[in-house]
Amino acid sequence: MAERDGAQPGRSDLELLRAHAAGDRDAFTELFQRHRDRLWAVALRTIGDREEAADALQDAMLSAHRAAARFRGDSAVTTWLHRIVVNACLDRIRRRQTHATVPLPDGVHTDGEPGRHTGGPEPAAPARDHDTALVVRQALAALPAEQRAALVLVDVQGYPVAEVAAMLGVAEGTVKSRCARGRARLAALLGHLRTGTDAPAGEVPRLTSGNRRRPEGVGSSSGVSRQAVSQEEP
Repeated sequence: MAERDGAQPGRSDLELLRAHAAGDRDAFTELFQRHRDRLWAVALRTIGDREEAADALQDAMLSAHRAAARFRGDSAVTTWLHRIVVNACLDRIRRRQTHATVPLPDGVHTDGEPGRHTGGPEPAAPARDHDTALVVRQALAALPAEQRAALVLVDVQGYPVAEVAAMLGVAEGTVKSRCARGRARLAALLGHLRTGTDAPAGEVPRLTSGNRRRPEGVGSSSGVSRQAVSQEEP
């Protein structure tokens, strides 16, 4: 890592977190920028709405910013950050469970203005693939929050089950069970997509990683602004 703006090159995640706790005003921003793409992808896929995901990620980073001094090093810093992000997402999902609506995929607003997105226009995609992706994302959004979080981390982000168990604070068997139940529900919801294909029965179309764009802009006391967590670059 090249030295920039006085930052020390090559510092580990733990060194950055400890430096932040010791008063280094740039350390947390550097840590967030290092992991923001994956944290944003987890938040977006877990919640399914761009604005909600941005708010959840900002909440999570503010929590991490404040709790840094209490980090005991029992897990990797990235595992700790992911746990905070997932918990922030699950809290938001639970709070809105009183509403009957299902979140629309990737930041489509429900304010009567189709096509508005907080992170810029969606990239062009073949119509069939785009429609399939929308259906898959809506099906994912219909899963119970805990199953959705496990599937996002294991199947979409590709984390090992053991690491996901640490992120979620549950046993490995619980992660496997949630993934299995989630995949079964997705297979039932998406069975019609197998028509005319060679996919074996029960196979779920691969979940896409979405329209990742690197968030830019740093602005709050934690080094993380809402603009930073809601914007993405191609």
